[in-house]
Amino acid sequence: MVKAMTVQVNWAGNLTYRATAVHRPGSVEELRELVARSPRIRALGTRHSFNELGDSPAELVELGGLPPVIEVDSAAATARIGGGLRYADVGRHLDERGFALRNLGSLPHISVAGACATGTHGSGVGNANLSASVAAVELITAEGDLVTLKRGDDGFDGAVVGLGALGVVVSQTLDLVPSFQVRQRVYEGLPLESLFPKFQEIVSGAYSVSLFTDWRGPAINQVWVKRRDGEPAVEIPAEPADGPRHPVPGMAPDSCTEQGDVPGPWYERLPHFRPDRIPSAGDELQSEYMIDASDAVAALAALAAIREHIAPVLLICEIRTIAADRLWLSPCHERDSVALHFTWISDTPAVLPAVAKIEEALAPFAPRPHWAKIFLTPPDDLRPRYTRLPDFLALARDLDPSGKFRNPFTEKYLFA
Repeated sequence: MVKAMTVQVNWAGNLTYRATAVHRPGSVEELRELVARSPRIRALGTRHSFNELGDSPAELVELGGLPPVIEVDSAAATARIGGGLRYADVGRHLDERGFALRNLGSLPHISVAGACATGTHGSGVGNANLSASVAAVELITAEGDLVTLKRGDDGFDGAVVGLGALGVVVSQTLDLVPSFQVRQRVYEGLPLESLFPKFQEIVSGAYSVSLFTDWRGPAINQVWVKRRDGEPAVEIPAEPADGPRHPVPGMAPDSCTEQGDVPGPWYERLPHFRPDRIPSAGDELQSEYMIDASDAVAALAALAAIREHIAPVLLICEIRTIAADRLWLSPCHERDSVALHFTWISDTPAVLPAVAKIEEALAPFAPRPHWAKIFLTPPDDLRPRYTRLPDFLALARDLDPSGKFRNPFTEKYLFA
């Protein structure tokens, strides 16, 4: 099935796709035939990318028409998830079987395949990014072949965070853990002078901790603490909020997951936002940079020094922690990381100078930008930060020798 090419835009509305056609096959066999006959094609997820990573000057394919596969293997504690499903589609189903995913991102609206392909993450010093839960990936390669790579196979560590450059992912098998309950509490007003000497203690104090600041003052506006039910409460040198909060100042909290230390299932607490509401601010742009966790305080001090350049175009900045992984193109490859995320106003010309200032301030820390968000880092500066990039390029030549799944973004940052 080919969708009519009316104007196709991403979720944020800052990118108009250039594709000549958008396909929506109804079966894996139909998808295989489509890929085999297309000279250039890329998979399109839930359109939560803020740059041209998900675009193509040729054809795009949406996977939402594929059968909604959720196959739980209780003995192996894994679940095979179809490529068109979102995290919001799978949480309750897994929980009813007594299982959970180890972590979730801030919004459950994103597709599992797209999140894993770009190294998307949640928070928690003991939690790696979402891609690290992938035990196997099943993809359609350039000739329409169905290929499965499992953890331990040659090339597996390159295929998980693949940026769509190796093939079309039709399913992933994810590691599961026993289901668990989470309590979420928000604290307000944490001065940087109180945060810096206790940074590691604070971010390590619960299963998942996120810090939010608008950089209008030398302080953290909010600390979101998500602890597993039964774990001791963490001491935060800030005041508990007297009601529900939204991370963005002035926004109503009705789109956010339940707070107030009320226990609830993992899939209703680990995300910040509810699946039935518009996440975050809605009308926004995003950037994000991963740095070595040991550099967190120095990097935050560098940002505080330029906050007058950031605050006028910023809605909110979120600071999270992520454990290291082995995935070749993961922004957290082989280093425990702190993520510095920026939710911007929806005004690209106004935002880009602030992005440039941030990248200049963070340059000493070799930041790795989120692949699907707005950044300005030159390709020649970015490539050396991924020591396994040569191995990824070799894997791409093996699986896609003609470059069928490449686009201008991957040509610029990976293959040039």
